[in-house]
Amino acid sequence: MTTALPPHQTQLHQVMATLSYGDAISNEALGIQRVLRTAGYDSRIYVQTADSRVEHLTEDYRDLLAESHPDNILIHHFSIGSRASRVAFALPDRMVLVYHNVTPPAYFIDINETLVNLCYQGRRELSAYRTRCDLALGDSEFNRRELDEAGFPRTGVLPVVPSFSQLDVEPNAMLAGDFDDGRTNLLFVGRTIPNKRIEDLIRFFDAYRLRYDRQARLLLVGAQEGFQEYVASLHSLIRTLRVPDVHLLGHVSTEELTALYDVADVFLSASEHEGFCVPLVEAFYKRVPVIAFAAAAVPDTMDGGGVLYDRKDPRHVASLIHTVVTDAAWEDEILRAQDEALDRLLKQDFDRTLLDFAEQVQATPRVPHPPVEADFWQQFERAEALEELQLRRPSAYQALPLEQETGDRSQESE
Repeated sequence: MTTALPPHQTQLHQVMATLSYGDAISNEALGIQRVLRTAGYDSRIYVQTADSRVEHLTEDYRDLLAESHPDNILIHHFSIGSRASRVAFALPDRMVLVYHNVTPPAYFIDINETLVNLCYQGRRELSAYRTRCDLALGDSEFNRRELDEAGFPRTGVLPVVPSFSQLDVEPNAMLAGDFDDGRTNLLFVGRTIPNKRIEDLIRFFDAYRLRYDRQARLLLVGAQEGFQEYVASLHSLIRTLRVPDVHLLGHVSTEELTALYDVADVFLSASEHEGFCVPLVEAFYKRVPVIAFAAAAVPDTMDGGGVLYDRKDPRHVASLIHTVVTDAAWEDEILRAQDEALDRLLKQDFDRTLLDFAEQVQATPRVPHPPVEADFWQQFERAEALEELQLRRPSAYQALPLEQETGDRSQESE
């Protein structure tokens, strides 16, 4: 007599390239896990790499092979060039894709050729998931529209509802204290990368300073790693314009960041490509009036708050800054609209939306799994062995025949 096996309990795990410390996508992944576990699901986060401060919250993506089951659901945070993503693609589990956007590669030409290739491949790779996932979610309406345009048949929005707890820490004024002296401070927060158009901010600041306030400062906060040539071009522009008081502060701690928001008079953005842009709503939370270029997801994120501009005339933007700084009544109106937009954002029921999507996937017919190359797992094991060799015996890795090394690398980029 055969004993029937108990029915499999659906598990909802996340797969992502890396879990970082404090960034928006990683905070969202931790929030998703919290909601799913509270609802009774077994839910883990499988990654290729993790920041040492959050590594204990993750599992190695290779361990997912042993946990895989056709009735499980993988919530896959799409990213470029990730081996974890390719493993998730090949497994039999159902899939919900979460799309955080891929920056158009044109922004990195002549600045970071590796990223040009990765972003191009990422946008091409995205199309392969049209027939792989049961549901594709953008973390903004802008990103959902991109999924529609890419041909995904079932899309939705899993909204970003940021936690602002990191801004409620005790401010560290050691850095910001130098700027807390009554002079006007224009602030931008975001990685120092070309699509943020930091050069435009410098030109706007130069026009504002020359026309209205020679004592003003521009504070630029954000990681600079990997974009040394772009950072060098910004320093060259500053020298060419002979504009003083531009401070490229690089990456700062959360305690320093909240102190910088506290001394800011205006949050100024010229970014041309954003999938959401959390610093905009951080500025709302810290009650700093925002002036931002109306591009990509920015108008959706601001949701009627702040000031949007649609032409990059430095004199025009300078006049907007001047009016916000000097017209108290208009500043109050801007802050009121930002408060209302933030209130609408925080009232979104992220937990219920996520659980509804999970139930929707379980209640709908399974999407047929696209074919996977017969030697996929053999190639996967080979790539893992080569990576181990490269890490532990780099001289032996370098001594490999060129065609073997090149072949492996080309497979990793497909």
